[in-house]
Amino acid sequence: MTRQDSNPAPPNGPRGPAGTPRIGVIGDGQLARMMAPAAVELGVELHLLAGSADSSAAQVIPHTTLGDYTDPAQVSAFAAEVDVITFDHEHVPAEVLAALTRDGVSMHPGPDALLYAQDKLAMRRAVEQLGLPNPRWAEVRSVAELRAFGEETGWPVVLKTPRGGYDGKGVRMIDSADAASTAQDWFSRAEESGAGLLAEEKVRYTRELSAQVARSATGETVTYPVVESTQTDGVCDEVIAPAPLTSQDHVEVAERIARTIAEQLQVTGMLAVELFEISEDEADPETGTVAGIYINELAMRPHNSGHWTMDGSITSQFEQHLRAVLGLPLGATEVKGGAGGYTVMKNLLGSASGAERSLHESFPAAMRRSQGSKIHLYGKAARPGRKIGHVNILTQTHSTQETWEARRARLQRVRRAAADVAEIIVEGPAQ
Repeated sequence: MTRQDSNPAPPNGPRGPAGTPRIGVIGDGQLARMMAPAAVELGVELHLLAGSADSSAAQVIPHTTLGDYTDPAQVSAFAAEVDVITFDHEHVPAEVLAALTRDGVSMHPGPDALLYAQDKLAMRRAVEQLGLPNPRWAEVRSVAELRAFGEETGWPVVLKTPRGGYDGKGVRMIDSADAASTAQDWFSRAEESGAGLLAEEKVRYTRELSAQVARSATGETVTYPVVESTQTDGVCDEVIAPAPLTSQDHVEVAERIARTIAEQLQVTGMLAVELFEISEDEADPETGTVAGIYINELAMRPHNSGHWTMDGSITSQFEQHLRAVLGLPLGATEVKGGAGGYTVMKNLLGSASGAERSLHESFPAAMRRSQGSKIHLYGKAARPGRKIGHVNILTQTHSTQETWEARRARLQRVRRAAADVAEIIVEGPAQ
């Protein structure tokens, strides 16, 4: 394990001014990177355990230790230098978390809560026990059990690996009973680990939502506005905050779900609950399509669906996460711009045509396209389909007489501007 620290600590005592909190982050991706500005503003000392000095977060966090987050000894040594540990991903092995627990390390979220973000089968069981709305699901251990589930719920069926999947990885769509045999390789690997796979009905949803809540180490909770998200090939593409078409009843249900999960599972830090919404006008009793909100997945950390908060909310999800893990009072979460305010977040996804070009070459054209755009890059190579940054644009009005048609047109203009800015950055300006 190698320490790269531009501000080395004295042999004994804190690394900064007396009393400065020291937060250790396990995981070196863009989520850890985006905690850094909030830490600077709060005067918090952020420490990073990174796999590479070139990683997204290591580029901007001076107190970086190079090490392996799957090695209990290395993680324990890192944790001994900080006051509290948090995470930028859920994939920390159980034996590492157990070692930190034995050492008495303060962790937020704690291992008991983190399990439900790591293991989708455990999450489904917990949601069921809490009486919250799951889609129909089952643990399946063979092709025959998968076929039986599909015959009961209807095809297609969504098949997931319980652990390790994200951004569409670890997910297969099984279209028919005949196609079930194509998943035999997954069943063989699962059998080796003694676990089953997660089969879920394919929810014929109207739209996807995300409900975020922050819960402090003191137990205080605050919810963020529920947002609408659009996925492309299993990867978040666009977020609109707040969700413009969702009924107030469904918004309240989504917020209540997120708050219940955070409180009952004792989550600390940021929690994102990804949701499916079926609107009232798309319910169909004949096919069993019931209007409502259904839980998709959980993330116990800052989340892509919350990147809009960096420019569109009074308190960003990254500042809020740091406040929560330190047990500080939580910040206000309203959308900037008042009742008519919206923020559109558009992800920058790498493309083959833009891989060999500096993204900064496109900045002048992108900024001219929308002077209100806020561009956030992650310091990552632009591989096709990879998240390399995002753009936020805020729209607001001071009119108290704006019609819904006018508001929708205003929102569509901002969505188009965000899409144009993203395309210019990724693909280059039009010749």
